[in-house]
Amino acid sequence: MTSSELWTRETADRYDAEETETSSAAVLKPTLAFLAELAGDGRALEFAIGTGRVGVPLRERGVPVVGIELSEHMAAVLRRKIDESTLPVTIGDMATTVVPGEFTLVYLVYNTITNLLTQDEQIECFRNAARHLEPGGRFVIELGVPPLRFLPPGQVAVPFDVSERHLGFDTFDLVEQILVSHHFTRDGDDGRYRREHSRHRYAWPAELDLMARIAGLELERRVADWDGAPFTQDSAKHISVWRKPA
Repeated sequence: MTSSELWTRETADRYDAEETETSSAAVLKPTLAFLAELAGDGRALEFAIGTGRVGVPLRERGVPVVGIELSEHMAAVLRRKIDESTLPVTIGDMATTVVPGEFTLVYLVYNTITNLLTQDEQIECFRNAARHLEPGGRFVIELGVPPLRFLPPGQVAVPFDVSERHLGFDTFDLVEQILVSHHFTRDGDDGRYRREHSRHRYAWPAELDLMARIAGLELERRVADWDGAPFTQDSAKHISVWRKPA
């Protein structure tokens, strides 16, 4: 068991409804195209597959997909969409769980590597990806760039969403590289807000490159989004691709 916080049944059951926009065909189209091209004629392994927001449509696109998921509740939601024989899922953590066979692609999207709250566990995640890759295979991570440029001296919080039904902000422990995402969500019309929070360990692109090197992987490409825009000092996130030498 890693330090990742487990998703509850309640959270899993409402996850898809809260991610309607990021699950739309228009938003997912470049993501699926990017991943399918890297998978080629081989198989893909998704770490932390969740409810299958990416894995299910990627499988429907024709890419054989296998998943690893820590939360049984998230996996149960996925299972309502697709059967086990079509998209197998193993319950376990992405840092140590091993599934049979080799893959041309291992991928980890939507900032999920930050669910591992220690540097050692994040390194093990890279090692686990390398363990599953065939020679020449790729490991892909989608991750936000820590927004520390928004923190003036003495400030510890950065808002990331201020809308009619949701208030979200991150607080930072700059010594431990831990951020806590705080969410205040209005579910009904009675003015009440549901409060939630989750802990994450943020990491810089250069730190991830070193983790990859420790795992025997080489940086092949880094872009700012799934459409392939150049990654710059102003990019809010990155899509990074590391390759296992042939």
